[in-house]
Amino acid sequence: MRSDSTGTGLWVGSTDPRVVRATAGGGFDWACVDEQHGGAAGGRDNTGLIAAVRAAGVTPFVRVAWNRPELIGRALDSGADGVIVPMVDDVEQARAAAAATRFAPRGTRSFGPVRSVDAVALTEPARANADVRCLVMIETVRGLDAVADIAAVDGVDGLFVGPFDLSLALGVDVTALLTDDGPDAPLRRVVDACRANGLVAGAYAASPDRTAHLRAAGFTMIAAVDDLTMIANAAAGAAAEAKRAGR
Repeated sequence: MRSDSTGTGLWVGSTDPRVVRATAGGGFDWACVDEQHGGAAGGRDNTGLIAAVRAAGVTPFVRVAWNRPELIGRALDSGADGVIVPMVDDVEQARAAAAATRFAPRGTRSFGPVRSVDAVALTEPARANADVRCLVMIETVRGLDAVADIAAVDGVDGLFVGPFDLSLALGVDVTALLTDDGPDAPLRRVVDACRANGLVAGAYAASPDRTAHLRAAGFTMIAAVDDLTMIANAAAGAAAEAKRAGR
């Protein structure tokens, strides 16, 4: 994931590797297993889900439940190429997240050579440090106020906006947040901080309309849809079409 590339992502809420492989293989560039919300993947051994994403030929990420080194290390040990870390408010929290993704001397990640048979082989530490991606989420007022400093933290590879939490924190509707194109607009501040530091600008959309707004704002790594909603919508469409055909 480069700062100058565009990637369309799938947000994974399913806990069935067969479903994850089928949906991730639909043409997405990356997919993120969500361990924070929904109670689906959180607290599980998600090696099989990450392996299913990789088997579909897609880059696997994990949104960890919180900014804790054991959660970040577990996600990476399970085969993820990178992590998305929620609710990062300041430089110290960003440094902690970045350190947890990398082995010494760059970071504090613990070396665990034993992995599930479903995961890819563990690379040597220097290569793993170079290849891993750490994105921190900007979704609070404190995080937004510190966004320029957070973006400058060594080891942070991208910023990822959670528009629903950020809109709640700012006291505005999510649509107002997405359509604000003023010179000091929150999304503009995030994108500008990414561009100034050569970082990936990512965001969660989960709908075509929101994806279009985020693309227009300059975001390049966008979670365009979540798998369970996509399946539900496809099922509803197929059922409706079948009923029309039978009339």
